[in-house]
Amino acid sequence: MSERLIPRNPEHERRLLDGLDHYKLTMGQVALKNHAEEIVTFTFKNRSTEFPLTQYVEIDTLRARLTEIQKNGFTTEEITYLAGLKAQNGEARFDEAYLDFLADIELVDVDVSINEDTNDLAISATGPWANVSLWETVVMSEVNQQYYENLMKEESLRLDDVWAEGDRRLDEKIAILKDRPDIKFSDFGTRRRFSADWHQHVVGRLAAELPDNFVGTSNPYFAYKFGLAPIGTYAHEMPMVYAGLADKAGRNPIEGHNEMIQDWDERYQGDLSIALTDTFTSEFFFADFTKEQAERWNGLRHDSGDPIEFGERAIKFYEDYNIDPTEKTLVFSDGLDIHSIVALADHFAGRIKLLFGWGTTLMNDMGIRKNNNVMKATSVNGTDTVKLSDNVGKHTGPEDQVSRYVLAAEEFVREAYEKEMATV
Repeated sequence: MSERLIPRNPEHERRLLDGLDHYKLTMGQVALKNHAEEIVTFTFKNRSTEFPLTQYVEIDTLRARLTEIQKNGFTTEEITYLAGLKAQNGEARFDEAYLDFLADIELVDVDVSINEDTNDLAISATGPWANVSLWETVVMSEVNQQYYENLMKEESLRLDDVWAEGDRRLDEKIAILKDRPDIKFSDFGTRRRFSADWHQHVVGRLAAELPDNFVGTSNPYFAYKFGLAPIGTYAHEMPMVYAGLADKAGRNPIEGHNEMIQDWDERYQGDLSIALTDTFTSEFFFADFTKEQAERWNGLRHDSGDPIEFGERAIKFYEDYNIDPTEKTLVFSDGLDIHSIVALADHFAGRIKLLFGWGTTLMNDMGIRKNNNVMKATSVNGTDTVKLSDNVGKHTGPEDQVSRYVLAAEEFVREAYEKEMATV
């Protein structure tokens, strides 16, 4: 094992950049430019309620780790790296105003406690959008970091044995992919990784052993460390907050979706143009995304619902607009494993470009139960936000708000269909 892949001590200095996903930065730049004063709350949720995280996570230790990250911020070297990232047109991806903001940032406090009703972690953070947003993936990865450290201690598991099993499983994935140079994928595993050290180890192996398949990582620290492309555009957070702002202003909340698309396009000018499709259901997305946007943007990302059905719907969407699907990219990122990746690659071969955003089963496949945590933007300026997944069970937000959004999305789709029929 090379020196750079030696596991670091759990008490090693915590870093902000190695707990981030690239899209936290790309979203933050748009948030700072367009909505610098908006106050957003992020709330952590353990989806696996039968396994309270407090069994292995000590809140005082978690608080201390988050405080250390808050204190350290970004290093000058990290800001210089971000300043050197280029967009598709060769210009700087991040402007001076945003880089200065990051260099001087003092992250808002995170509230960490125990929910007395569930005996589980209660974590939230509230502050200016571009600031507080940076906590999401950091908090999630730090919770996992401590959870698995303490689980291993209590279960008397040896780190060498756990890593050996992880490497054995990784060997199997790599063996399959070596015979499939057509399959291109990126690491999307920061949020639910086993540990930062394991994450680094896996990225190092993938970069060395699968150069034809592994196109980059969503983690900017490891992209920097290994000379890889940082991958990622935006998350559900963006249209959720824009919709909340429209709602706060007394307008139809789902109008915020295309307003966000337009602001994104204005800032990035065709760079980072993979659109996330399931914030308010993909049916709404396909009704709301215009022909001009479909032509301009590079592709679409699937993150819930049946991936085959979605891919077929996306291809038809492009064909209906006389857009060649083979010039566009579908990014699949919902609960992938090696078998679903191969199946999707076979099904859509030659019909559209594919990229796989591979997360939990890439960065947390150790023979130990995986956690299923999220940290979502739950309100903006006091107004509750909503997400309507293509899996109804993943809808988020208060029931009355979810019902309002469902009706608004259905009405929008119906009106769009009627307009289309009127032109036939």
